[in-house]
Amino acid sequence: MTSRRRGGAGRGSGKDGSGKSGAGKGASIHVSVQRTPTVRLKRKKGRTNSQQRWLQRQLNDPFVSEARRRGLRSRAAFKLMELDQRFNLLKPGARVVDLGAAPGGWSQVSADIVGPNGVIVGIDLLPIDSIEGAIFIEGDFLEPDAPDRLKRELGGAADLVLSDMAASSSGHAGTDHLKIVALAEIAFDFAATVLAPGGAFVAKVLQGGTEKTLLTLLRGNFDKVIHAKPEASRKESAELYVVATGFHGAAVLKSESELED
Repeated sequence: MTSRRRGGAGRGSGKDGSGKSGAGKGASIHVSVQRTPTVRLKRKKGRTNSQQRWLQRQLNDPFVSEARRRGLRSRAAFKLMELDQRFNLLKPGARVVDLGAAPGGWSQVSADIVGPNGVIVGIDLLPIDSIEGAIFIEGDFLEPDAPDRLKRELGGAADLVLSDMAASSSGHAGTDHLKIVALAEIAFDFAATVLAPGGAFVAKVLQGGTEKTLLTLLRGNFDKVIHAKPEASRKESAELYVVATGFHGAAVLKSESELED
């Protein structure tokens, strides 16, 4: 663990002084989009085909535009808003851990919803600009002291552990799937050390059929486990989120080998 940052103006006091930044539970997850013709981006000398495609996609993505309008850190914020509305994950006063939190979109949504009596602790290897109501730790959640450090910052066990982590794309779908499922498994191993009984866990995965080990672990340690694809996930993407609720508790944690017997 290398550093810690807390939002500077007090938890819950957003830009407008109301404690909201446009990401609260009441905010609609549906983006109202005027069906205008697709904007074509002029090709700039020196720009690669992949750069051109990325810029073109960003320019025509309604979630990107809406995130900017609401002052959200990223379009991914809408994914958590929808997951929360569907599964009631974030509650006032909750303690929340955000793994791989940069640039802070999920922490921003979480801080708005849990309110002044809740605690958000995000951790990432990358620095994150401060967000009202959130504490950020710049470091590796795999370090031995990470669980105890996070519990101290939270003031107790977590009610919810979020992981929107994704490995850098290799360009090979099978390899990328294995990498992201491995990240989700690591995130669960960590979550099991900090979650309170009854808590919830959310992690990004990719469709591909090799997440069996992860699902076995989750189904053996939570009351309910389902897959969900938020509206803000790109249609062409294999991205899914696994949502596990009703954690049985670390005291009765079952390992993969126990569940396969």
